Amino acid sequence: MADGGLTGLTKIPELRKRVLFTLLMLGIYRLGVFVPTPGIDTEALKKVFAQGTVFEIFNLFSGGALEQFSVFALGIMPYISASIILQLLTVSIPSLQKLSKEGDYGRKKITQYTRYGTVVLSIIQGLGISMGLKQQEVLLPGVGGSGFFLTTMITLAAGTSFIMWLGEQISERGIGNGISLVIFAGIVTGMPGAFRDAWNTKEQYAGFIGFILLLAYVFLVISAIIYMERSQRRIPIQYAKRVVGRKLYGGQSTHLPLKLNMAGVIPPIFASSLILFPATVAQFWKNDFMQQAAGVLSQGWFHDMLYLGLIVFFTYFYTAVTFNPVDVSENLKKNGGYIPGIRPGKSTSDFIDTILSRITLAGALYIGFICVLPTLLIRQFNIPSSMAATFGGTSLLIVVGVAMDTVAQMEAHLLTRSYEGFLGGRAGKFKGRRF
Repeated sequence: MADGGLTGLTKIPELRKRVLFTLLMLGIYRLGVFVPTPGIDTEALKKVFAQGTVFEIFNLFSGGALEQFSVFALGIMPYISASIILQLLTVSIPSLQKLSKEGDYGRKKITQYTRYGTVVLSIIQGLGISMGLKQQEVLLPGVGGSGFFLTTMITLAAGTSFIMWLGEQISERGIGNGISLVIFAGIVTGMPGAFRDAWNTKEQYAGFIGFILLLAYVFLVISAIIYMERSQRRIPIQYAKRVVGRKLYGGQSTHLPLKLNMAGVIPPIFASSLILFPATVAQFWKNDFMQQAAGVLSQGWFHDMLYLGLIVFFTYFYTAVTFNPVDVSENLKKNGGYIPGIRPGKSTSDFIDTILSRITLAGALYIGFICVLPTLLIRQFNIPSSMAATFGGTSLLIVVGVAMDTVAQMEAHLLTRSYEGFLGGRAGKFKGRRF
């Protein structure tokens, strides 16, 4: 039997080069996090982020670059926002919808539009943040005016464009999804600091025993995420037999896999942004109403229920945007496929939509439970906020999901060359869990 595991990895020059290239690009990204943007008092800026605003999410995904206001301060969030906007426009604008169905040419054009949108959003966000920082009085003495605004906009837009280029290079010449790995790297680098904070403050939550229980909680959450992310509902598909010339085609049976969580981490990102938005506005615009609204939305059971409700809403919304049962039904009909016992056409699309609605509810509740856990830990057990934020909710969903996708891609490279896989034996085969 061929060698498996890491031995197989080292014996494939192409895969080895891809892994090393990915690590090199991520290393360059982490170096850029520590290149400061001119004119900012970073110590004063850290006090601003300690007040709980929407910028906490951006700072988490940027690996602390926003807190230090480096050239990568905006991170990859403008690219993610531009991608989401393009997806929404593709559904609503017929010309873009037609372009998305034109194969490789259409994908390249939409990618090009996404790049343009990323630059535009980076410039707008750079201007807004620079003006907000001036109001917060975190600039160094003698810094300000239109020159500072222009320099900050250009610097942040260039930094985001460079990160976008790094991500595309990783996807093309490395291993895994480049954009996801950039976010993954930013979150993972904060984990050692979160462990340190948890250890230094362990006396606040039952001492050493509490720290061990906290590690057990992290393990259980990771296991639950892996289990749920691999879960899928498989709809049986049968293809009719066709005679083309003297050959008989079709007749095989397969299945349509529907993931339990088809929306990924988009719902908690959107929900967190909406809930923290009043706190951000209240910080820059001193108003009694906004201050009260920020206080109500940022803590307590009302915050938890609203957060959960928004996650459920955005899960259904984003799933409806990215997966169209009507298109799936039409594609099956064109290729001679059908669901046993279901008539082709509208009946098939209705059947798929019904199943999708049911599993989406389960997926939304699962995402909501994972994301609400950190706030419960902070409130009930006095867990440090850095530990709870890093090992709960959106961050763990991203880290585990990206790790699984990357390992799956490495598995594909190894298995196509008769190796057992990266993990070796049966453990190396990432298959979906049917339920």
